[in-house]
Amino acid sequence: MAETAKVQLTYPQKAAAVIVSLGADKASNLYQYMEPEDVETLTLEVARLGMLNSEQTEEVLTEFYQNCMTSKAVTEGGLEYARAVLEKAFGNQTAMALLEKVTKSLKTREFAFLNKADVKSLFSALQNERPQTMALVLSYVDPDKAAGVIEQLEPHRQIKVVEAIATMESASPTAIKTIEAEMERKFSSIITQSNVKVGGIDYVAGIMNNLDRSSEKSIFDGLAEHNAELADEIRKRMFVFEDIITMDDRSVQRFVRDCDPRDLVLALKTANADVSNKLFTNMSARMAESIRDDLEVTTNVRMKDVEDAQQRIVGVIRDLEERNEIVILKGGKDDIIA
Repeated sequence: MAETAKVQLTYPQKAAAVIVSLGADKASNLYQYMEPEDVETLTLEVARLGMLNSEQTEEVLTEFYQNCMTSKAVTEGGLEYARAVLEKAFGNQTAMALLEKVTKSLKTREFAFLNKADVKSLFSALQNERPQTMALVLSYVDPDKAAGVIEQLEPHRQIKVVEAIATMESASPTAIKTIEAEMERKFSSIITQSNVKVGGIDYVAGIMNNLDRSSEKSIFDGLAEHNAELADEIRKRMFVFEDIITMDDRSVQRFVRDCDPRDLVLALKTANADVSNKLFTNMSARMAESIRDDLEVTTNVRMKDVEDAQQRIVGVIRDLEERNEIVILKGGKDDIIA
């Protein structure tokens, strides 16, 4: 009889397995420290869990124990102390893997209270802060909330905040503690132990995708006056080739007419099935046949050539959007009226 394939448990399933293994009394003690929605989610996972064999249970409990040890070590003495403790307990390789996971999770733990605040409260708390302070705090909230705050700022302040977020790379523990102290009276305070990646161009592109059209244009116009290179880089990250699948058919038909057929051929060399279907179904039959024929004979293409072609197509799309000839859906804020 063939051996049954090993099922990879999700994190919620692993949490449910731990709860089941602890028993009702100990599990109920844990529930006291959890948010109601988390308790509800976990309870549903427990109900759906079914049977786990002894090997799966042992693996989950081992991982849980390692995570507990890691969190305790980081909390007590920081990452360097944690590294020494974990290497002694689990060996160098396991210790590094655990610390990497903890480091990645630090950002979601810091300023977590901000995601429970609404846009109005965030704006009230931040409106009189320096752009650099606003940039740091907004780097820890969801892009749509950050966009909601930025939309309410005066145009010149919008530009400064967006630029500060885009050029931010890391924040020191001292800086974060200082900002948290300033915000403590309105929100909460969380202590951090390590430098973490915040802000950046990709993040600010997400914010810009959630801004209203007038704010977006105003910010780009102002930013381009003194930092055109940064403005261009942000704009490039806002709409990527794969986002074509989110466009309406009429808009796709419009931009395809302005694209160089050679660029379409190169761009489609690495395109996924959804993007390919979207493009082919919005071309004329003759054009689609020609593109497919060229695809078959186009070989040994450099990835850089493909990426350049895709970027030129994105440039066509952005130019048409600026002239209001096509529509790009942004962050759920645009409604199409037929």
